[in-house]
Amino acid sequence: MENINREAYGAAVDKLAEFSASADVAAIAKVADEILAVAGLLRRERRLRRALADPGRSGADRAELIGSILSGKVSAETAGLLSTLVTGRWSGPGALLDGVERLGVDALLSAADRGGDLADVEDELFRFSQIVAGDSRLAGALSDTTAPAAARSELVAGLLTGKAKPTTLGLAQLAVAGFGGRGFDSSLGRLVELAAAKRDRSVAYVTTAVALSDAEEQRLADRLAELYGRDVSLKVDVDPRIIGGMRVKVGSDLYDGTVARRLAEAKTALSK
Repeated sequence: MENINREAYGAAVDKLAEFSASADVAAIAKVADEILAVAGLLRRERRLRRALADPGRSGADRAELIGSILSGKVSAETAGLLSTLVTGRWSGPGALLDGVERLGVDALLSAADRGGDLADVEDELFRFSQIVAGDSRLAGALSDTTAPAAARSELVAGLLTGKAKPTTLGLAQLAVAGFGGRGFDSSLGRLVELAAAKRDRSVAYVTTAVALSDAEEQRLADRLAELYGRDVSLKVDVDPRIIGGMRVKVGSDLYDGTVARRLAEAKTALSK
């Protein structure tokens, strides 16, 4: 799961950053779409994945192979970025696929950043995850890996087209495909975090019994930023079942000050 070759991936990210610095939004988005289309090809074609990650082939040979496959089908920028990726040594075909997917996501987020839409994309992905989580039938349909991915992708398109940024739609459809080998909900969560990281922020998932005021959200964000040494993007979920208090999760850190937790602890203590 995203077990990527940091050297090869880093070189490709540097090339992407150089390209994105001077390209317009449409050009960056085109490269992103092309990279993710190649990721889809690799996901379908197991033999091609193995050939492009084969440690018995030289990096130049693997670059020549991907170049011959993509010649005339993608832009020169996309071909160059993917050649850089496959030149590196990969631990296996799955790791290479993770690297290609991750680079495609980086390109999508770069396009959103260049267009001033990155914060909106981050929030839309989170809101969509909440909508899905609140509808068991929808969650089941989108998470059902026995159903064709194309049909689930069309369902996402029907839900988001015209209601969210194109980048949000593209990322949500990637989540359906299982970004980095994850399930749908886990993929969405990871994509939210990557969008926040692109803005140099951590993500704090906050659960409260009642909605926070703007002032309360700002105080909490400031306190967490002070604690973690970087800006924090709050993702607030209102859940009356916790009765009162607040639960905050940042990465692997969990701060649970809910009334529901304290009642559960009291019940456990009394039962001993």
